[in-house]
Amino acid sequence: MSAEAITPAPVAPLWGELRYGGELAALLADRELHAPRRGRTSAQPVLLIPGFMAGDRSLGVLARWLRRRGHRVAMSGMRLNVGCAGRLLGGLEAQLDSFSRHCGEPVFLIGQSRGGSLARALAVRQPASVSGLVMLGSPVLDPLAVSAPVLRTVRLLARLGDVGLPGVFSSDCRDGDCCAGFEEDLLAPLPAHIAAVAVHSRSDGIVDWRACVDPHAEAVEVRSSHCGMSVHREVYRVLERTLDA
Repeated sequence: MSAEAITPAPVAPLWGELRYGGELAALLADRELHAPRRGRTSAQPVLLIPGFMAGDRSLGVLARWLRRRGHRVAMSGMRLNVGCAGRLLGGLEAQLDSFSRHCGEPVFLIGQSRGGSLARALAVRQPASVSGLVMLGSPVLDPLAVSAPVLRTVRLLARLGDVGLPGVFSSDCRDGDCCAGFEEDLLAPLPAHIAAVAVHSRSDGIVDWRACVDPHAEAVEVRSSHCGMSVHREVYRVLERTLDA
């Protein structure tokens, strides 16, 4: 967490997250975005990392779109992103290194919400293996700048971790050694060669959008729900521009 946490402010109404279905329908109806791009010879390999309490399946639409564009895509291997960030990063670092070596080039990272924060830490730790980074609604300036219902869920999961539920972060992760490096990585400058974009939405019903404005990345605002950022037309146009730069 940053030295100065984000000043508390009302997060957009949670009911705004009900837009997800409409956002997905609008994306699927956009023929231009879903047309295969023939003749592409320089499509970067991409590693996708899902958000808090989500798994790789939540990024299935995005993965299929990327493959149609000619990108080689690797998933995080997460069924549910609720583990200790420090331990998750160890596995992701090994996966990134392996995927980059297999492709013979650096990898572009795309992460949603907490997945974007993990992706940022990967970029700081393994800069030679990363070509670019897009964070979708990722509260890197303050990981706990979230709506009250989500914060209650975080605390509940931490209590479950405290009593020994495997695969779940615990209260110790907030101030313990396991995640100290991760918190530093969220605020560290990004290497100059990594093109980084931080996407935020003022109508985000889960995360305080101000916590997503990474000072070391290009800030891009969209009109999206939090959960819908992985299926929103505006986000896909941002991805097109960034991936093709």
